[in-house]
Amino acid sequence: MKLLTKKKTPHALCFGDQDQIKLVSYSALEVMPDHILIDGQFIRTLYISGYPFVAQSGWLDNLINFNHNVDISFHLDEVDALSALPKLNRKITELESTKRAMIKAGKIVGSEITDPLESATAIRDKIQRGQEKLFLISIYITLMANSLAELNKLTKIIETTLSARLFYSKIAHYQQLDGLQSILPRAEDKLRQKRNMDSSSAALCLPFVSSELVHENGILYGVNKSNSSLVMLDRFSLNNANSITFAQSGSGKSYATKVEIIRQLMQGVSVIVIDPEQEYLRLAESVGGISVKLSVASKQHLNPFDLNISGSKKRNPAEHIQDLTDIISLMVDGLSAREKAVVDKAIMAIYRQNKSKQPILEDFYHQLILNDELRLAERLDKYITGSLAKTFNQPTNIDLDNRLVVFDIKELPDSIRQIMMMVIANYVQNRVKENLQKRLLVIDEGWLLLEHEQSARFISGLVRRARKYWLGVAIISQQANDFIASEYGRAIASQSALRILMRQDTTTIKNVVSEFQLSEYEQSYLLTCDKGEALIIADLNHVALSVVASSSEHPLITTDPNELAQF
Repeated sequence: MKLLTKKKTPHALCFGDQDQIKLVSYSALEVMPDHILIDGQFIRTLYISGYPFVAQSGWLDNLINFNHNVDISFHLDEVDALSALPKLNRKITELESTKRAMIKAGKIVGSEITDPLESATAIRDKIQRGQEKLFLISIYITLMANSLAELNKLTKIIETTLSARLFYSKIAHYQQLDGLQSILPRAEDKLRQKRNMDSSSAALCLPFVSSELVHENGILYGVNKSNSSLVMLDRFSLNNANSITFAQSGSGKSYATKVEIIRQLMQGVSVIVIDPEQEYLRLAESVGGISVKLSVASKQHLNPFDLNISGSKKRNPAEHIQDLTDIISLMVDGLSAREKAVVDKAIMAIYRQNKSKQPILEDFYHQLILNDELRLAERLDKYITGSLAKTFNQPTNIDLDNRLVVFDIKELPDSIRQIMMMVIANYVQNRVKENLQKRLLVIDEGWLLLEHEQSARFISGLVRRARKYWLGVAIISQQANDFIASEYGRAIASQSALRILMRQDTTTIKNVVSEFQLSEYEQSYLLTCDKGEALIIADLNHVALSVVASSSEHPLITTDPNELAQF
């Protein structure tokens, strides 16, 4: 390091060479045996002196994601194989001689001999075959604090964190200045605390940066927990625009979803929400959206038999008929193979008879009677002449011509909520083909659709086909185990390029970790994260973040009774 002498200048506003030096350099530096004091900042450098015997994927996650003021320097130098092999052979010979001498003396050969011998032999063989290369690696950690007590506390925390993963660290006593220079971005290793490592093990240390997720045209999802950068994500630029959100009750999943809805609306995306708990009504009112209340006594209706019969982008009738068959199967508590064929023929017949208008459920009912399918017709009676006659047996009198449409189904009986959710999703699927544009369908409490095979198969098919319609399906559920245990649930998760995982409990974490191949750090994070914090998996990117809303957004989306009373 070149020492620079500073001289006073008579003119305070004169920026000469010495003043430029003053602007970028420190005013005082004091070197202690175990730390450095620079301008009132206490700095200490440590180095990793011991490594685990077995290298695993993500073995440095705890260090990389250490949530304190810390700088990490990683030095990697390749070793020439011609010079490494003689040294390896010499080491192997020494270990073999020691092993033989101990056996001859009747002593027990411990792992302190067998482990390095096996490791050295394996590395030598792989180098000779060209399967591996040898590297010298050194990792330095520099901690910074405002007081010596705080610095000592941070040192204890980092040492405990590392030792839990079988890494051993030491303070660079009487080498703190060398340690500081080794941590600077100058590629100079002054400490030279190196450890030999093969290329496979060295590769597991990389990339030595925290994960970032920034899309040029993305919306703000939150603040990165590891480095405080912004997480900007465009779901429509992923392999598909579908998402799945798993979170336990009260962890902020609906809040996070409403934050995204507001920002998607600002990007010109149309949003449709299936709302089982009336959590999105205030948001719809605030942004000029519409709320469609569907109940037994509602004056707003949705006809399951609606099909686009005009325009150039008609939906495939065969595909629509199969979806209708699933809806009817759910209405009548299941269909046999023969009954499915009967339903298929009856649906085709009523569409032929009503070419100029949309048929309704009653038309289908009368067609069954005409075909002498009285038993099947009886199972539909409650939807035609019974208590649910006005729920599904009416022409559609609503429209999706609004940037935000919320379907309120809270007042529907639990027994028909799944049916209505299927009808809404089918209606959306029919309408999105008429005018292709970016749309997002949000299905809250999506676990309800997995309770019966018909609804599970239907929603799985919708998720798979959504990309063709420029549609993203966002499914939210607090029942992660129900999704992962279901064949259709796993299919939905696999067809969702965006996965949002919020706080989990001990009953769900094992299945979530297994399904999404999470690391030990990510598992710990999901068990301990606070309300509003999440792990986002976007294709191959994993980012821990905190969802943030602006002061103008928060009043529109909060459901806290104490806060609502103040607005």
